[in-house]
Formats: sequence, structure tokens, C-alpha cells
Amino acid sequence: MKKRIGYLSVEDIFRDLGPQEREEVERSFSKTTFRRGEVIYPPEEEKEVLFLLRGGMVQLYRLTREGEKRVVDTLGPGTIFGEMPLIGQGMYGTFAQAVEDCALGTMERPALERLLLLRPAIALRILEGVGKRLAEAESLLEDITFKSVPARLASLLLRLMKEEGPIIAGYTHQALADTIGTYRETTTSTLGLFKRRGLIRIGRKRLQILDVQGLKEIAEK
Repeated sequence: MKKRIGYLSVEDIFRDLGPQEREEVERSFSKTTFRRGEVIYPPEEEKEVLFLLRGGMVQLYRLTREGEKRVVDTLGPGTIFGEMPLIGQGMYGTFAQAVEDCALGTMERPALERLLLLRPAIALRILEGVGKRLAEAESLLEDITFKSVPARLASLLLRLMKEEGPIIAGYTHQALADTIGTYRETTTSTLGLFKRRGLIRIGRKRLQILDVQGLKEIAEK
């Protein structure tokens, strides 16, 4: 699974570094593991820490006032997440939980400050990533506020295609629904509509984009 929209990644930040430099930077992350089901970061945690997901999958979710779990996103290897105001990274009241056994690197603020001072190129890449993330968040908020469910879903699929290519893997219907702010049943029904129109092909946690122009036309409505 590739990184998700809205999150920094190793490839974004370290792309200008040579193999030896990259290895040195990755060693600045302390290694830790979490078993499936363990909470990695709860909302009440106050410590500033950055996580690099080396292996496994992490789910971010919130609890409603009624105690219901609402999935925000599912992250794959190479994604960077956590609570680090220094680079505009926050958890914003979400839980981070291992949905399978995970290997992570952790970095606290003093180590990150040293890294940014030693590697200005990394600081620049982080700023670029944060700016891109804010633009994507604003676009998603605009979609949720003003667009119909089919237009929201089409817009999301097009954004995911830019990140992952025409085959989008790893998303449940519930995760897609949570991202665009609607019910799973509505998302499933809309995906079925897209399939009947020949816009997508649907498999188990797998979508293939067949008609980009058709999705663009729906997204613009």
C-alpha cells in the first residue's frame, strides 16, 4: 500500500539524499514495534513525536460522542505521521492504532531540530509537503461542503489515482465513505453506479479506474 493523500512520506522528504545520507537520517529514528490492535498514539497524549511507518498498516480514527468509531484514514509503509507542530504535523484528536503488526521509527522534537539544522534540504521538502497537504485538505473540505456524493467520490478517486496510479488498493468502502463524509451504504451504491457506467472495475479492497474523463465530468458537477 502506498502513502495516503494528506500525509508526508519518506519519498517526499528524502528524495534529494544519496543512499548513505538517507541511511544516516533513517537511523535518527528510534525503532519500535506494535502488535495488531495496540494503540500507538491516543488523543490525550501530549508528547511531541513523529512516527515513520516502516512496515504494517496503521488506522487513524476518531470516536463520536456516542462512542462510535469513525475511521479517518489507513496508512501504509513509508508514511510519516504523529504530533509535531514544528513541521505542521498534528493528530487532531485522532487515535493511531496498529491494524496489523507494525514496525515504526520514532523521533522526538530535539532529534528533529538537529536533523533540520544539519539537512536544510529536508526542511525545504517538509515545507513543500505541508503546503501540498493543506491545499488538499482545503480542496476536500470544499468538495464535502458544496458537491454531491457522486462528485465527491469521483474527485477522491481522481486524487487517489494521482498518488497510486489507475489501480487503487487498500481502501474499504467505509474508509472511502469516511473520507468524503457520507455513509458506507451510499458510497457502495455510488461505486456500483460508477461500475455500471464503465468508469471503474471493483475488486476486494481494489478499484481500477477505467474512464478518467468520465470521472472528471462527474467531479465537476
